[in-house]
Amino acid sequence: MMVACALLSWFLVGLFIRASRARGWGQPVRKDGPPHLHKEGTPTAGGVPFVLALALVFFPLYFTGHAGGERELIIMLAALAMGLIGGIDDLLKIRSRMRGKGKKELLAREKFPLQFLVGLAFAYFAAPLASHEVLPSLGRVPDILLLTLVMVGSVNAFNFTDGLDGLLAGVAIIVLLPLLAVSPVCALLVAVLLGFLWFNAHPARVFMGDMGSHAIGAVAAGAYVLYADVWLLPLAAIIPVVAVLSVVIQVISFRTRGKRVFRMSPIQHHFELSGWPETHVTTRFWVITAVATAAVWWILGGRP
Repeated sequence: MMVACALLSWFLVGLFIRASRARGWGQPVRKDGPPHLHKEGTPTAGGVPFVLALALVFFPLYFTGHAGGERELIIMLAALAMGLIGGIDDLLKIRSRMRGKGKKELLAREKFPLQFLVGLAFAYFAAPLASHEVLPSLGRVPDILLLTLVMVGSVNAFNFTDGLDGLLAGVAIIVLLPLLAVSPVCALLVAVLLGFLWFNAHPARVFMGDMGSHAIGAVAAGAYVLYADVWLLPLAAIIPVVAVLSVVIQVISFRTRGKRVFRMSPIQHHFELSGWPETHVTTRFWVITAVATAAVWWILGGRP
């Protein structure tokens, strides 16, 4: 089934690229950032077709009893809800670029409340089912608040990890590897990401966009909460954690001292501007993720 899912994703992403190029749904590139001007006009929102492929395969399997139980449905619904928020952002960016006017994106004050509501709904249903391999439960209400913050934080951390060809897809695949045997959603997400990575590998023919990154962050958070342990997610997802921290540090430093700590944030762009080729940044971040995820697997005792 994973092979069929990967092929469906590959087909839908390829179809999306053709449609995007025909309609001019290209991605603008920051002029003050790394030397990516050659990527101007590359189709964006590539997460839309692979999330669609994920849903088209998961729900028939779930309703026929072949895609796990309640935990899997909770993870999938959280991923779709977060993906929808990211999809709205993608739509606004594409429409603004096409028309040369209009709202360019969801503002943080609009996006965070929506993410928080989805995270709260996830936490409410997930808290009684959550795994506690490393530390015991904190109690019903503290658990709900913690899991809400974890879901919102994960979505934004994985979102900030995007920006280089193949980076986020590769990081996400590695982070989810320890859970493939127990979570059908994780297995299917890895499959659709492989189909997407065919086109997103350097030089990318399509960018992921917010729908894809939001859905990935939700699946990662949900799977680690329900099958491993919430405290292991920051270790496996060390690159997303560092990416979001680099943004926070940069903003705080600039607003309080008027100085930047990094050449550019998120941190992957700092390394690019420091002279690392894009492919080196991506590969080295994959390696770091692999080492961290291996440590998580060891902590879990080699399970599942």
